[in-house]
Amino acid sequence: MNPADKSELAANLDTMTFNEVQLVLAEKRTALSTLRTGIAIFAFPLSVLSVLIATSKSYNFSEVLHWMIPLLLLNLGLIVLAIYLIVLAFRRIRHYDR
Repeated sequence: MNPADKSELAANLDTMTFNEVQLVLAEKRTALSTLRTGIAIFAFPLSVLSVLIATSKSYNFSEVLHWMIPLLLLNLGLIVLAIYLIVLAFRRIRHYDR
Protein backbone atom coordinates (compact mmCIF):
# COMPACT_ATOMS: atom_id res chain seq x y z
CA MET A 1 0.00 0.00 0.00
CA ASN A 2 1.53 3.28 -1.06
CA PRO A 3 1.40 6.46 1.07
CA ALA A 4 -1.27 8.10 -1.13
CA ASP A 5 -3.65 5.18 -0.53
CA LYS A 6 -2.98 5.33 3.21
CA SER A 7 -3.75 9.04 3.40
CA GLU A 8 -6.95 8.54 1.35
CA LEU A 9 -8.02 5.69 3.65
CA ALA A 10 -7.35 7.85 6.72
CA ALA A 11 -9.38 10.71 5.23
CA ASN A 12 -12.28 8.34 4.48
CA LEU A 13 -12.16 6.95 8.03
CA ASP A 14 -12.12 10.46 9.48
CA THR A 15 -15.12 11.43 7.36
CA MET A 16 -16.97 8.26 8.32
CA THR A 17 -16.25 8.79 12.03
CA PHE A 18 -17.37 12.40 11.80
CA ASN A 19 -20.62 11.34 10.09
CA GLU A 20 -21.28 8.72 12.77
CA VAL A 21 -20.76 11.29 15.52
CA GLN A 22 -23.13 13.70 13.77
CA LEU A 23 -25.74 10.94 13.51
CA VAL A 24 -25.49 10.07 17.21
CA LEU A 25 -25.75 13.74 18.18
CA ALA A 26 -28.79 14.22 15.92
CA GLU A 27 -30.49 11.20 17.49
CA LYS A 28 -29.70 12.55 20.96
CA ARG A 29 -31.19 15.96 20.04
CA THR A 30 -34.32 14.16 18.88
CA ALA A 31 -34.54 12.30 22.19
CA LEU A 32 -34.12 15.56 24.09
CA SER A 33 -36.91 17.19 22.09
CA THR A 34 -39.12 14.19 22.90
CA LEU A 35 -38.30 14.73 26.57
CA ARG A 36 -39.17 18.43 26.29
CA THR A 37 -42.47 17.57 24.61
CA GLY A 38 -43.32 15.05 27.33
CA ILE A 39 -42.64 17.58 30.06
CA ALA A 40 -44.81 20.18 28.31
CA ILE A 41 -47.66 17.71 27.87
CA PHE A 42 -47.34 16.74 31.54
CA ALA A 43 -47.56 20.37 32.66
CA PHE A 44 -50.85 21.05 30.86
CA PRO A 45 -53.12 18.65 32.87
CA LEU A 46 -51.51 19.79 36.11
CA SER A 47 -52.27 23.42 35.34
CA VAL A 48 -55.86 22.58 34.36
CA LEU A 49 -56.36 20.65 37.59
CA SER A 50 -54.86 23.44 39.67
CA VAL A 51 -57.29 25.92 38.07
CA LEU A 52 -60.18 23.57 38.84
CA ILE A 53 -59.09 23.27 42.45
CA ALA A 54 -58.59 27.02 42.79
CA THR A 55 -62.07 27.76 41.42
CA SER A 56 -63.85 24.90 43.19
CA LYS A 57 -65.80 27.31 45.43
CA SER A 58 -67.48 28.78 42.33
CA TYR A 59 -69.29 25.59 41.34
CA ASN A 60 -70.86 22.49 42.80
CA PHE A 61 -69.07 19.31 41.72
CA SER A 62 -72.26 17.28 41.36
CA GLU A 63 -73.78 19.90 39.03
CA VAL A 64 -70.82 19.89 36.63
CA LEU A 65 -70.08 16.17 36.82
CA HIS A 66 -71.03 15.68 33.17
CA TRP A 67 -68.17 18.07 32.24
CA MET A 68 -65.70 16.88 34.88
CA ILE A 69 -65.59 13.20 33.97
CA PRO A 70 -64.51 13.73 30.32
CA LEU A 71 -62.06 16.43 31.39
CA LEU A 72 -60.49 14.20 34.01
CA LEU A 73 -60.28 11.30 31.54
CA LEU A 74 -58.62 13.57 28.99
CA ASN A 75 -56.16 14.77 31.63
CA LEU A 76 -55.43 11.18 32.62
CA GLY A 77 -54.75 10.30 28.98
CA LEU A 78 -52.41 13.27 28.61
CA ILE A 79 -50.54 12.31 31.77
CA VAL A 80 -50.10 8.74 30.51
CA LEU A 81 -48.86 10.04 27.14
CA ALA A 82 -46.43 12.40 28.86
CA ILE A 83 -45.03 9.66 31.08
CA TYR A 84 -44.60 7.41 28.04
CA LEU A 85 -42.72 10.12 26.13
CA ILE A 86 -40.48 10.94 29.10
CA VAL A 87 -39.59 7.29 29.73
CA LEU A 88 -38.95 6.73 26.01
CA ALA A 89 -36.70 9.78 25.85
CA PHE A 90 -34.68 8.70 28.89
CA ARG A 91 -34.19 5.23 27.41
CA ARG A 92 -32.99 6.69 24.11
CA ILE A 93 -30.66 9.16 25.80
CA ARG A 94 -29.15 6.40 27.93
CA HIS A 95 -28.75 4.23 24.81
CA TYR A 96 -26.95 6.99 22.88
CA ASP A 97 -24.72 7.81 25.84
CA ARG A 98 -23.40 4.25 25.77
